[in-house]
Amino acid sequence: MRTGISLRADFDAEGLRRLARQSKHAAQARRLLALAAIYDGGSRSDAARLGNVTLQIVRDWVLRFNERGPAGLIDGKAPGPKSL
Repeated sequence: MRTGISLRADFDAEGLRRLARQSKHAAQARRLLALAAIYDGGSRSDAARLGNVTLQIVRDWVLRFNERGPAGLIDGKAPGPKSL
């Protein structure tokens, strides 16, 4: 069985929970709490249940978090053509 993509080492579960409490974005807070569960030693399946999403979405969150930190978990504007 393969291991999952590891999370950044410069954060921990308590730090992510603190950021979730301070966040003004509900979706970001939910994602941070799901990742905090992984930092606590929980499985990706547990994080998916906590976030009410699939394992693939948790993987996407991990990639975004590793690349851009907590700010990467905020919903951005969808790409596409500019409005007229």
